[in-house]
Amino acid sequence: MKIKNPIYTIYENRLWKQVKKFPKPQHIGVILDGNRRFARKKGLDEKDGHAFGAQKVEELLNWSWKIGVKIITIYAFSTENFSRAPEEVQRIMELLVEKLHQLRSEPLIVKNKVKVKVIGRRETLPDKINKSIDEIEECTKDYDNFQLNIAISYGGRAEIVDAVKKVIKKVQKNELTLEEVDEKVIGNHLYTEGLPDPDLIIRTSGEERLSGFLLWQSAYSELYFTDIYWPAFRKIDLWRAIRIFQQRERRYGK
Repeated sequence: MKIKNPIYTIYENRLWKQVKKFPKPQHIGVILDGNRRFARKKGLDEKDGHAFGAQKVEELLNWSWKIGVKIITIYAFSTENFSRAPEEVQRIMELLVEKLHQLRSEPLIVKNKVKVKVIGRRETLPDKINKSIDEIEECTKDYDNFQLNIAISYGGRAEIVDAVKKVIKKVQKNELTLEEVDEKVIGNHLYTEGLPDPDLIIRTSGEERLSGFLLWQSAYSELYFTDIYWPAFRKIDLWRAIRIFQQRERRYGK
């Protein structure tokens, strides 16, 4: 077992004492970036970077639940990621099936009563993944303590387009009038229907953009960017992000 540096432990405890006293974000979105670069830096195969990244998600969930964050939305695979090398896409799909299967019997999911939901264009995914998604969503549908959203085959623009199409169909069927269509109606037809918008969005690996992640929902989210590659993300990095969130004054345009 790896022994923590005493200085790290002291700093972690100090951060914890700071962040636990103030209001916490209820919904955090995380862009899991830097898996491949992490692997290259360590002299590993790029596919190993994705495996380490998948393991890190479990740690993120534990840390988030400890501090009382109710909803976590992770950006696992975008619609644009399909353009990567076929062997890499296949490996990611295999990992997704493996992790979704593990979540079904994961004690932490059951113990903490975590509802798991996959958001994105599921029609573009292989049948094997959709089967795993159906199984985990069915197993956790009645859980209501926490929620984990996994964005797979997801794109923010695609989500808005799909929402608008649903609204248009309702207008055509006279279930809605044009005058009734407003921001709330559009929001109610997004993949995240019924959920509060993210208070905080974290992106790892040094990139400072959303890359299509929750474009509609992030209008008033606080953004936090860190140079740490996702597989190397630590508890103190989450505490830092939350501390920054707590220090900002959220005016929502007022």
